[in-house]
Amino acid sequence: MRQNDVVVKTQASKSILGSHWVATASEHPRRRNDQIPRGLSTNRVGAHPTGMPTDPSAPPATSTPSATGLRRELGLLGLAATGICSMVGAGINIVPFALQRSVPGIGDWVLVAYGIAAVPAVLAALCYAMLGSAMPRAGGSYIYASRAIGPYTGYVASFSQWFGLCMAIAVVSYVIPPFLRDIAVAANWTGVASTLDQGSVRLALALGLLWTFVAVNLRGVKAVARTLVPLMVLMFVCGGLVIFTGFAHNAAEYRALLEARGEAAMLVGTRGAFWDVVPPAAAILFSSFIGFDAIAQAGGEAKSPSRALPLATGLAIVIVGSFYLLFTAAVYNTVPWEYVASASLVRDVTAPGLLAPLASPTVAVIMVSGAAIALINDLPGMLLGVSRLCFAWAEDGVFPKSLLAVSPRSGAPTVTLYLSAGLSTLGILAGHFAGDFFVGVDILVTAMLVNFIIMACSVLRLPSRNPQLAREMRVLRARPAQVAVATTAIVLLSTLLVVHTWRDLSSPVAAWYLHPTLVWLLVMVLGSLVYWREARLLKARGGNLHAITSVLPPE
Repeated sequence: MRQNDVVVKTQASKSILGSHWVATASEHPRRRNDQIPRGLSTNRVGAHPTGMPTDPSAPPATSTPSATGLRRELGLLGLAATGICSMVGAGINIVPFALQRSVPGIGDWVLVAYGIAAVPAVLAALCYAMLGSAMPRAGGSYIYASRAIGPYTGYVASFSQWFGLCMAIAVVSYVIPPFLRDIAVAANWTGVASTLDQGSVRLALALGLLWTFVAVNLRGVKAVARTLVPLMVLMFVCGGLVIFTGFAHNAAEYRALLEARGEAAMLVGTRGAFWDVVPPAAAILFSSFIGFDAIAQAGGEAKSPSRALPLATGLAIVIVGSFYLLFTAAVYNTVPWEYVASASLVRDVTAPGLLAPLASPTVAVIMVSGAAIALINDLPGMLLGVSRLCFAWAEDGVFPKSLLAVSPRSGAPTVTLYLSAGLSTLGILAGHFAGDFFVGVDILVTAMLVNFIIMACSVLRLPSRNPQLAREMRVLRARPAQVAVATTAIVLLSTLLVVHTWRDLSSPVAAWYLHPTLVWLLVMVLGSLVYWREARLLKARGGNLHAITSVLPPE
């Protein structure tokens, strides 16, 4: 076929003409999802045979709707729920209290550390909103960085994110069973509680929950949205009860309760120096705000994406940030931090578990159930996000194209869901046998700080590498404002990354693989080897990766 031939879509050939590639049934007989990576085609709309736009003033190239097989079925509510539910969970019910163990001496500075962590999180969310308004495609961070800086940088940002979020999914799955145990305790089901405390039962439940929500995702984004929205409402109702209980009581009542239970000896602790404990605590609490990025990954399935993506991101960060501060303040208003610190050394502590002794059995059950719902809610949205990252890599040809398989019935990317869930399964097993799930949280923090720094750099770099796309940004249109937000984000996020890395590498551990930073580096090296292998194969087939990433992928 000559370069200027017009490809006609017929029932017999089932050729697909997009802005990036052409594949015929004779070349790929399985179905349309076995696509040639973009850059191999010479039939680009508005492009040279090399893949570069012929007219610099032309709008960015896009393709016909549903060329990827994904379906634009997520509205604003579904997008916002995806981000909110991916954020609220372990980030509010466990991390602010387990922090007393991971950062000894943080004491009553938890809220201060939360406030510090919120600033770079808001700036990172603004960067995501700006980029999402210009590039509303599945794969979010990979698309943003690859189009703004370059393909390998985009891959590094998104592979780091993918690995970190898969570990987060593993952590969430593994910490849900203790909440189910707490429900049984609050309901006075001692036999059930004892069973749920067994390690083998906890492991089985964690794996069962993970794969249950893989099944939900395989049914498509509508099924995910129908699962998330009602559970989100229940989560906020039950969380509101925790807030009310925390502010309705005080520390004196809790101290009296501990004395009556013979646990007054646990009210001991020494607060550390501000600069020794607050910065590393802020770096960890930053993980609580991670999740809004799941909205960006679903960009290929959002309705009116240029408007919906930034709006949903803004709603998620404001609603969740306000909820976090109220929730944490309510718990520490009543429960002395010294007791939280002592209790965290001997068991997993949770917000509702700490307040349950002050409530009636019914209220205690509702509070703990709300925490379990919040954690369960993390899983479907996060699985949706990580699977779309892999999908975007395969679209550009930097990952095996077998990952492009999409269910013709539900529009779900099946292979990428299985791949992501498989990595999370390994994370569950590793956390179970290592005996410390917080390693997964530390990996998530490192991974996402790197990702957010690259997103901020993408805001700065986009106008020079791809001015057409830069003009499409609908959030903070004034360039000075964009530069100010991105530069401040880079400085603050880099500071958190340095503090977090120093705390990790300077901590004594039994084995090197208990340093999250070293594990992250090893995984990034392995991921880079896959990238370079696929990039070489793409080049050998005549593909031009830089040309591919000069335009947006198919919708």
